[in-house]
Amino acid sequence: MPSGLPKPEILLQAAIAYLREDLLPTLSGYHAYQVRVTINVLSILQRGLEKGEVLDEQERQRLVELLKTDADRDTLNDMLVERISKDQVSLDDPALRRHILRSLEEALQINNPKWLKN
Repeated sequence: MPSGLPKPEILLQAAIAYLREDLLPTLSGYHAYQVRVTINVLSILQRGLEKGEVLDEQERQRLVELLKTDADRDTLNDMLVERISKDQVSLDDPALRRHILRSLEEALQINNPKWLKN
């Protein structure tokens, strides 16, 4: 993005603030619900922009360690699925279980971080 333009994260933050602080208090019922849903969607996008690249690389590194090969994250995930389906990786493998747990935690950091506090 050209340097003279605001970062997407800043634009999303401004839109979320407007919806939450200015618009939502004026609404009720269906429209208030829809604005809350929109705020949640924009918040997911904002967190994805802020954390997504780092979390994707962390997942890729775990997959490299687990599969003992190097590739992009999507390819490694496909390889893991194939190895699991062919019983080449056991579902009881502690490394696989740690990877899955960590991947779920990372997904929740983007999708709904409040769930991680419990």
